[in-house]
Amino acid sequence: MQRERLVIASRNAGKLREIDAILAPLAFEVIPQDALGVDEAPEPHPTFIENALAKARHAAAATGLAALADDSGICVYALAGAPGVHSARYAGEPKSDARNNARLIEALAGIVDRRAHYYCVIVLVRSVDDPQPLIGEGIWRGEVTRAPLGEGGFGYDPWFMLPGLGLTAAQLPAEQKNRVSHRALALAQIAARVQAGWRSAC
Repeated sequence: MQRERLVIASRNAGKLREIDAILAPLAFEVIPQDALGVDEAPEPHPTFIENALAKARHAAAATGLAALADDSGICVYALAGAPGVHSARYAGEPKSDARNNARLIEALAGIVDRRAHYYCVIVLVRSVDDPQPLIGEGIWRGEVTRAPLGEGGFGYDPWFMLPGLGLTAAQLPAEQKNRVSHRALALAQIAARVQAGWRSAC
C-alpha cells in the first residue's frame, strides 16, 4: 500500500531525525519541506501554538500535502520563561546553537534557581484549510547545568540536566530521548489520534 506523504515544516536536522523516528510506525512518507522547495515560514506570534499552526498551514499551502509542524523551546523559570518562543533565535540572526547557549548561560550568571523545562507544541493538518488540526503538547522538566555535557542532541540539550537521571538531554541515547522528551510526548498524542482514525475524519 502506498504511504501517505507528510511534509515536515522544519529544516532543523535534529528535529527531523526525531520526528521521522517517532512517526515511523504510522506509515507516513515523511518529507522535509526543504526537499519540496518550501521556505521557512515567519514565526511572529507570541505563543508556541500559533507559530506551529502557522508553519503547518504554510507548508500545506505550498505543497498541497498534509503537514506537520512543531514549535518548541526552553523556558527558564528565573528568566520569566525566556527564551521561550525565541529559543531558536535567542542570540539573534543567523540562528546559532552555540551563541544561544552562551547568551542563556550569561543571563543565568549568579542565579541559583536554574529550573527549566522544554515545551513543544505539534500541529498536524490534512490541508491548508483543515478546520480540525490535531494538536499535541509535551513538557520535559529539568534544569540548566553549569557546564555542557554530552555530544548528542541539539539546541540547548548539552545544558539541559535531567535531575532524576543525572544526565543531560545530550547524553541520552536517541532511542531513550525519543520516548521521554517534550517532542516525544507531543508526537505520542498526535500518533494516538492518527491511529484512532484521523485520516477518515471530516
